[in-house]
Amino acid sequence: MSEKVRFQLEYSMNTSAKILYNRLSTPAGLAEWFSDDVNVVDNNSVYVFIWEGSEQRARVTSKKDLKHIRFHWIDEEDDENAYFEFKINIDDLTSDLALMISDAAEPDEIEDSKSLWDTQITNLRSVLGS
Repeated sequence: MSEKVRFQLEYSMNTSAKILYNRLSTPAGLAEWFSDDVNVVDNNSVYVFIWEGSEQRARVTSKKDLKHIRFHWIDEEDDENAYFEFKINIDDLTSDLALMISDAAEPDEIEDSKSLWDTQITNLRSVLGS
């Protein structure tokens, strides 16, 4: 297995930081667009993401209200790149809001990962009505 490579994506979003952060950081919000279902365990620090009946667990390792949240995949805790992060950036001049996604993938899987994020963000925009 080769080393994962970090990549970043940026999506302009037509919503408020509060509404977007809710969709990025709560089980109900994430279940609307990111996975089939989401449960939280361990004093709200571990999120259990469910896709087509299989589970993946991620620990929240960093968060700041209305700014960012980082999830680290528990089954890959020895890999420092095994996390994904959502950041909300608001342009000081235009007030435009952008969602920044930081993730990592095997070098030969980066394009597939980016395409999957594009699909997920399309779902998110649909949920947000934008």
